[in-house]
Amino acid sequence: MDKFAYLIEQYCSSAGRYDTAIPGVALLRADAPMEPVNVVYQPSVCILASGEKTALMGDSVYVYRPGQYLTVSLDVPVLGEVTVASPDEPYLCLRLDLNTKVMGEIMMEARDNNIVPTGRQPGSALQVSDAGAELINAATRLLELLATPRDIPILAPLIEREILYRLLNGPQSVRLQQLALADSKLNQVSRAIEWIKNHFREPFSVEVLAREAHMSPSALHQHFKAITSMSPLQYQKQLRLQEARSLIMVSAMDAASAGYHVGYDSPSQFSREYRRMFGAPPRRDVEQLRLSSSAGMVEVA
Repeated sequence: MDKFAYLIEQYCSSAGRYDTAIPGVALLRADAPMEPVNVVYQPSVCILASGEKTALMGDSVYVYRPGQYLTVSLDVPVLGEVTVASPDEPYLCLRLDLNTKVMGEIMMEARDNNIVPTGRQPGSALQVSDAGAELINAATRLLELLATPRDIPILAPLIEREILYRLLNGPQSVRLQQLALADSKLNQVSRAIEWIKNHFREPFSVEVLAREAHMSPSALHQHFKAITSMSPLQYQKQLRLQEARSLIMVSAMDAASAGYHVGYDSPSQFSREYRRMFGAPPRRDVEQLRLSSSAGMVEVA
């Protein structure tokens, strides 16, 4: 673990996110606790070397600490907060995108030898588990390749495959297998999420969404809630409000125009829901966000 943390710190010497030369691998660092930040997590595994972070999805809370990993199986809006970090013991994390194609190949090969267990229930989109020595060792060897860039194209895919193999055989095996199964409940909900992401400005009914997911409305609602800890309409609301926040922050759009742009007909309703989610009215929230950004308080996954 000490070497794993040392390598992350070596290649991520200041607070923030560093995208490495290894495709799909990012390093994350924070030198102080951070305010909660709303962000959409994408399918990935985050292996923590130092510090502590809390992720809130819907009404479910996930805390991960050194020697643990968090997996994300769908695009989900999350409230993330680095809770333990200091200059002497920073928050240090390796993030690896989950390659579902490679996971599917591993499953097909491993099943021939009865290596990878099978299951049908996907569980929550976020989950925390202990990493174990084998997974930490593989992650450490992956980072060691940064010192020899010419080896990355050949060796990085092999080590990534090992990491995915460890995950598929670990405590989250049943849920992660669902990512590689086209007919799984996880992928059916994923189709619904993709539709919401492409149409979040528009009103929709659960019946329309269920048709997109090839599920009954009751089954969709049940599995969507079980996986994301929120209903489809709550998911849509979070996407709308995060997009509006970005428009106000980055494009200098006024609050009423931003609310209308993301699908709100009522400025007062938009302001109410914005304040409920972010803790302050749009103008004040964005001012606070800009102050945090100028002070180096950036979101890390």
